[in-house]
Amino acid sequence: MAINLEFIDAPMWYHNRGLMQTATGYGRKLNTGKKALVGDREYRVYASCFSNVACLYIIIKGVKIYVDSWK
Repeated sequence: MAINLEFIDAPMWYHNRGLMQTATGYGRKLNTGKKALVGDREYRVYASCFSNVACLYIIIKGVKIYVDSWK
């Protein structure tokens, strides 16, 4: 089932300074500079990044919902 999400820019302080959340840039729950609008709530888009592959997701009520891509 596909749901069209609207995304807004919401960078963290380290994104504004050109820094990364971890020293390597890899990790299981990395904050991205985007938030997804679902109804009237905003949810942070997270990335799980290992090697050269990242999976994007949001968490709603403890459930990971994977995001295909943002535009």
